[in-house]
Amino acid sequence: MDKPNNRSSHVKITPTLGGVSFFYTLIFTLFFLKEWDNYDEAIYFIPGLTILFIVGLKDDLVVLSPYTKLAAQLLAIIFILSNESFMIRSLNGFLGIHEIPVYLYYFVGAFLMLTIINAYNLIDGIDGLAAIVGIIILIIYTTIFYITKEFFYVLLCLALNGCLIAFLSFNLSSSKKIFMGDTGSLIVGFIISTLTLKFLALSPESYDSLPFLLENVPLIAISILIVPLFDTARVFTIRLANKKSPFSPDRNHTHHILIDYFKISHKQASFIIGGFNLVFVVLFIILGSSSYNFYLVIVLIFTVIVLGYFFYRFDYSFSNIKRKIFFRRKVDNIKNEVRKGGGKLMQKNKQKNK
Repeated sequence: MDKPNNRSSHVKITPTLGGVSFFYTLIFTLFFLKEWDNYDEAIYFIPGLTILFIVGLKDDLVVLSPYTKLAAQLLAIIFILSNESFMIRSLNGFLGIHEIPVYLYYFVGAFLMLTIINAYNLIDGIDGLAAIVGIIILIIYTTIFYITKEFFYVLLCLALNGCLIAFLSFNLSSSKKIFMGDTGSLIVGFIISTLTLKFLALSPESYDSLPFLLENVPLIAISILIVPLFDTARVFTIRLANKKSPFSPDRNHTHHILIDYFKISHKQASFIIGGFNLVFVVLFIILGSSSYNFYLVIVLIFTVIVLGYFFYRFDYSFSNIKRKIFFRRKVDNIKNEVRKGGGKLMQKNKQKNK
C-alpha cells in the first residue's frame, strides 16, 4: 500500500502492485508467441522481465536505492543486447552517420534502454498518465511492426496494451484505484525500450514500406518517446542545477505543474499529455516523409525550448516557489534599505535647512 506524503498526488492509502499482473500476462503470452519469433527473442525477454519484476516488487514493498535498481536494469538489458535481432548496424545516414562499430552499438543500446526505462518510470506520478502514454506508444509501435511484417512484436504490443487498458480502468477509478508501482513501470519501460531498439535495428528494406525517410528513423523514435524523454531531461536539469542528485524526488515534473498550477484533474492532465504525444508523433511522421533530418532536428530543438520555457514560466512547484520568495525578499530588503537611506538623507537636509 502507498501511504500519501507531502509529495503525493493522492490522499488515500492505495494498493501499488498492479504491475504484478503485467509480469504474469507477458510470461504467459511469450509462451504462445515463441513460435512467431525469428531469433528466439521470446526466451531472451523472460530473464530480463523476471529480474525487473523481482526488483520492482521489492521496491514497492521495501524501498530500494536508485543505484540498486540501476544495476538490476543493466543486468536485464544484457540479455536483450546479446540477441542479434536487436543489433543496430547503421544509422542509415542520420546526421551523415552510416555504419557503426559493434562496441558502439552495445554502449548506445545500453544507454538508450536505461534512459527509456527510467524516463517511463519517472512519468508514473499521477493517475492514468503512465498507462495512457504507454498505450499511445504501443499503438504506434503496433502499426510500425505490422507494416514491416514483424508480427511477433505486433502481438507483444497488443498483449501489453491489453494489460494497460485493463489497468487504466482501475487506475482512474475512485473506489477501486490501484497503482502499477515500480513493478509495472519497470516492466512496461523495459518492453518499450526493447521495441525502440528493434525499431532502430530493422533492415533498410523494412523501412521502405514506412511513411517517412530512412534517415529520419532516430528522430521518429525520439518523437514517439517525447513525453518521458522531455520530462526526464527537464527534471534532471533542474535537480543538477540545484546541486541535487538527479534521482532525488520532487514535484517538478510537467504533470505536477499542470495539476498544481492549472488546477486540473489527474485524468485531464493525463489525457492532455497523452494527446500531445500522439499529435507530436503524427506531425513528425508527416514532416519526416519529405524533410531531411537537419530540418527535423531544428523543429525538435525549437519544440523543446518552447516547452522548457513554458513549464519554467508556470513552474509553481514548492522548490520554485521557495526560490521566488527568496528572490522577492532580497528585492524587498534592498527597497527598504533604499527607503531608509532616502529617509535619513531627507532628515539631514531638513536639519540643515533649520
